[in-house]
Amino acid sequence: MALYDEFKTHLTDKLIPFWKALKDDEFGGFYGYMDFDLNVRRDAEKGCILNSRILWFFSNSYMTLKDESLRPYAEHAYRFLKDKCLDKKNGGVFWSLDYKGDPFDTTKHTYNQAFAIYALSSYYDAFKDPEALKLACDLFRLIEIKCKDEYGYKEAQSMEFYAIANDKLSENGVLADRTMNTLLHVFEAYTEFYRVSRRAEVAERLRSILDTIGTRVYNPEKRRQEVFFDNDMNSLIDLHSYGHDIETAWLIDRGTCVLGDESYKKLMAPIVSALEDNILSLAYDRHSLKNECENGVVNEWRIWWVQAEAVLGFYNAYQKRGDEKFKDAALDIWDFIKTKLTDHRPGGEWFWRLNKDGEPDREKPEVEQWKCPYHNGRLCIEMMKRTNS
Repeated sequence: MALYDEFKTHLTDKLIPFWKALKDDEFGGFYGYMDFDLNVRRDAEKGCILNSRILWFFSNSYMTLKDESLRPYAEHAYRFLKDKCLDKKNGGVFWSLDYKGDPFDTTKHTYNQAFAIYALSSYYDAFKDPEALKLACDLFRLIEIKCKDEYGYKEAQSMEFYAIANDKLSENGVLADRTMNTLLHVFEAYTEFYRVSRRAEVAERLRSILDTIGTRVYNPEKRRQEVFFDNDMNSLIDLHSYGHDIETAWLIDRGTCVLGDESYKKLMAPIVSALEDNILSLAYDRHSLKNECENGVVNEWRIWWVQAEAVLGFYNAYQKRGDEKFKDAALDIWDFIKTKLTDHRPGGEWFWRLNKDGEPDREKPEVEQWKCPYHNGRLCIEMMKRTNS
């Protein structure tokens, strides 16, 4: 089977039916939790990030496949975001809702606002609903007014936008004031928003974020990004996140392409190449990508989203640089995904993670706030575009 057909079949026969089945017709949105044994908890908390990513997924699947059966699912996710996830009084998007759609965790996190912009931009692109573009514009302005200061982008805030501890985007024993992860996904969201809106102020912010990545986040000595920072953007921990680095590489390429600024393409090209080379050398092992390295100790878990971003990141490097070793790695990891990481049980999607022997972690669910169709759905959609020749 040709590569294009493989990715299309995986999208249409595996991912789309799985997520269609989670649509909540009673309370809106999509069910927020499925355990390892594929049992759906209909009364589970509904993460607004999960809903935004589902909205992005169905909007982009619709544009890619031209399949009208996907429109109602995108519209369903859009209504839930608009009617339930948005705080009509204080502005912004809640962190989560209860299963009935009432506010549950009212934290306003910059990461969450960014994913709503990302999803709304795609929904506008797919269906040309001007209301969606206005909502994206409102959230862009909210981030720039409420979630940014002289040092960069803030992280967690209360419902009324007072600073609170950033426990949601902090891991590895640190409590970070700022993170590479949030900055990356603001950049990703602004890229899509700029692509559909062409607003000059968004282009300005994209350039500013690229400057920050190049001067404060990227570590030229170690050829990696730092991950967790204090308020002044000093790194807090010796941590190398392999998945984020290869994801950053192709997202920067995409962002500079959408921006259309040759000076920034040239500025970021050496950084992107260094990330690609370093991840291929350090993290690619046994047909897959290791997770991360903290204080010299490698985490061997094979995480679902890391494998998806590795295929796309390495294939992007191959297309750009013409080096077959990147293509070989991308296709090798894709084979790993098809044979090991994909949950072939009836009604399954992808396992959350596998150990180094390829066995799934039974403690991890198939769906929850972070386990979504964004990384693997985007892999299929992007690879269909890149192999359709």
